Amino acid sequence: MLKLGVSACFMYPDIKRKFFGPKTLSYIENDMFAYLCKQNVMPILIPNIESDCQQMYLESMDGFVLQGGSDLSPLTYNESHLDREKWPGDKTRDEYEMNILRWAVINKRPVLGICRGAQLINAYFGGTLYQDIETQVQNSLQHRDPIKYDRICHEVRLTPGGKLFNAYHEENIWVNSVHHQGIKTLGKGMIAEAVSPKDDIIEAIRHEKLPILGVHWHPEFHHTLEDKVSDPQKLLEIFFSEIEATA
Repeated sequence: MLKLGVSACFMYPDIKRKFFGPKTLSYIENDMFAYLCKQNVMPILIPNIESDCQQMYLESMDGFVLQGGSDLSPLTYNESHLDREKWPGDKTRDEYEMNILRWAVINKRPVLGICRGAQLINAYFGGTLYQDIETQVQNSLQHRDPIKYDRICHEVRLTPGGKLFNAYHEENIWVNSVHHQGIKTLGKGMIAEAVSPKDDIIEAIRHEKLPILGVHWHPEFHHTLEDKVSDPQKLLEIFFSEIEATA
């Protein structure tokens, strides 16, 4: 059985919360579990614990999924905050996921980054982000709507010869869009796998040598838009084939 290590989202202490108010919670959104759960595949949430124990868990994983969620802190890619109050980022989660990714890179384990996960991958390799696309990119598409959330979508253009292009056998596919941050400069060794043709925002990346792929969209939310978005299983097919190749 394949074991997929999934990075956790964090919810920090909040005394206004009815349950576990003073406690930090680690969680996964249920659609992600549903997306990853296949026959002979078991997703496992990776705890944020003391490093020696964490390494023991990482060693037992066949591949890793860095899921979406909170913004990256600009400090993680050596920039100042555009608006610290509005977009503070999550430095604690950045460090936790960087440790997971560092281990995966050293040990050449496959990684799939989703939304924030793709951004973290890019930052790990020295790339930078737009802290807010709407503010920093003139005439950009609306890539996120907090009310419509996973009910907006747009077209992306796939890079000929790339992994996504070869999987979909199409030049353009449709994806949902739930991100307000985006990739500004590519990290070392990173290649653009897809861009938004309307504003040139990079929508997917892969490493030129390592089995690492990241996308800005949320394949786990595909059911919200049903046939308006392209087949999300193609991403898993790429990911699982990388795992088989490195087993």
